Amino acid sequence: MLSNRRYQILQGELAAVGAQAGPASDRLFSLRDPDLDWVKLAAGMGVEATRVDSFAALDDASRGALRRRGPFLIEFVI
Repeated sequence: MLSNRRYQILQGELAAVGAQAGPASDRLFSLRDPDLDWVKLAAGMGVEATRVDSFAALDDASRGALRRRGPFLIEFVI
C-alpha cells in the first residue's frame, strides 16, 4: 500500500468547493497524530507485513512476498 500519511484526496475536494486549506483542515486530513502503524495493524489481523521507504527496498520486499504463501502487506512510505 502507498502510505503518504494524509487524506490527500480531501485536499482536492476542499479546493473543488473553493475552500482554503488551513491549520484545522491540515489536522483533520493528516494521518500523523498519531502515525498509523500499518505493520502492527496487519500483524493484529494475522498478516505478515513490512514497511519500506525506497524503490530498492520495495523491490526486495515484493520479491520476498511473492515467495510466500498467503497475504503479505507492504507499506511503502512516500
